Amino acid sequence: MPSPDLIRTSAPFLPLLGKELRDLFAGRALWALLLLLSPLVGYSFIQAVSLYAEASRPAAQFPELARGLSPFDGIEVPTLGALYLATTLLFPFIAIRTIGAEKQNGGLKLLLQMPYSIPELIGTKLLTLLVAWLLALIPCLSALAIWLALGGHLGAGETLNLLLGHLLYMLVITGISLFAASLTDNGATAAIMTLAFTIGFWVLDFAAAGQGGAVQAIATLSLTAILRGFEQGIFSLAILAATVAAAVGLLALAGLWLPPGLAIRHKLVFSMLVIATATFVMFGAAQLHVYGDVTEDRRNSFPLPGANALASLGGRLTVIVNLSAKDPRFMDFHRSLLGKLRRTVPDVRVVVTSGRSSLFNTGDDTYGLIAYQYDGREASSRSTSPEEVLPLIYGLAGIDPPKSDAEETYPGYPLVVDATNAGSWFYVALPLLLLVAWALQSGLPRRARQILARK
Repeated sequence: MPSPDLIRTSAPFLPLLGKELRDLFAGRALWALLLLLSPLVGYSFIQAVSLYAEASRPAAQFPELARGLSPFDGIEVPTLGALYLATTLLFPFIAIRTIGAEKQNGGLKLLLQMPYSIPELIGTKLLTLLVAWLLALIPCLSALAIWLALGGHLGAGETLNLLLGHLLYMLVITGISLFAASLTDNGATAAIMTLAFTIGFWVLDFAAAGQGGAVQAIATLSLTAILRGFEQGIFSLAILAATVAAAVGLLALAGLWLPPGLAIRHKLVFSMLVIATATFVMFGAAQLHVYGDVTEDRRNSFPLPGANALASLGGRLTVIVNLSAKDPRFMDFHRSLLGKLRRTVPDVRVVVTSGRSSLFNTGDDTYGLIAYQYDGREASSRSTSPEEVLPLIYGLAGIDPPKSDAEETYPGYPLVVDATNAGSWFYVALPLLLLVAWALQSGLPRRARQILARK
């Protein structure tokens, strides 16, 4: 007779995946998500196209305004914002059901007695939820297809990077949901725990707006921070690795708390080990200094010659900012210069010395002054413009200012169109198709034939 270990490892995987997919399509949560997401995406898309068309009209008379019109910002980000809301508020119910329903009907105990390991069970549920998320992309992808049919433009790098950000966000939400479902015996309790966790990050982001110090540092760990960089067209290997580590850690915790036979003290000990390992990996991932600006207009980067010169700096560049985090000048400085320096220079240290929102404060002559230190030398300026600050940094580093090559100017993509007719797809046709698919998989035609046969 083969040993239990051999039996466990030789069990077929596809029947388990088929069972999970049947449960997914048999439940109402998936179809409710798709039916709600279709009009939500449609409304977001139609409004985005309307606003984009209004902004495009002046470009006909002033062509230089066209360079500020990007479909990535005007169409893609707001359209997929509906997917973000659905992933945050609705997708957890689908994830929780994969465990909660089995706990309530006793199916989980039978699964744990079958020759499947806990990683196989959790991995199968993750694959099933990935299928559900891909189905949720249908309204979003159809909106982008309609935009192309209307004559719009989409950048391949921007679009794929944005979809990657939403995928990573879904993985973390899935990990949180499965962990909450494995901790509790009630699906409603697990849903409350998950929503409290995710919405709590919204509160943290709101509290950290315009703040500095520890609050701002904690806010960088928020779930919304995962998407923020991708919505700006920035690929960050650090965020990618840290997000994957967090998702894997949460899935491991879900697997630890799923079987009822393990003692609580053992679960707590192993949970602490998982949390410590995931935290160590996440902090290690934060040291990865690999970024990519996938925007077509390279808005998040310096010109290539300057970026190459700054990337070659071997010492630490210290930036001392004497501005309040609530000051609009600080926000402009972060957008136009500081964020780019952090992504370009290998070693940057930023010190914010003023915590006062003193827009009208005339008692401090140093307020608004920004100092730059490198290799024992220092220079300062009140400017937030790269054209004025970068020569100071080059001088501190003792390098000649690089000659700027003639780069191709971003043309912009103005387009005046009306997407109102797309409402018939999002509000009528797509929901009807989803209802038909729901009816077909639920066996309504078979039941109708049985009723007619009885008559």
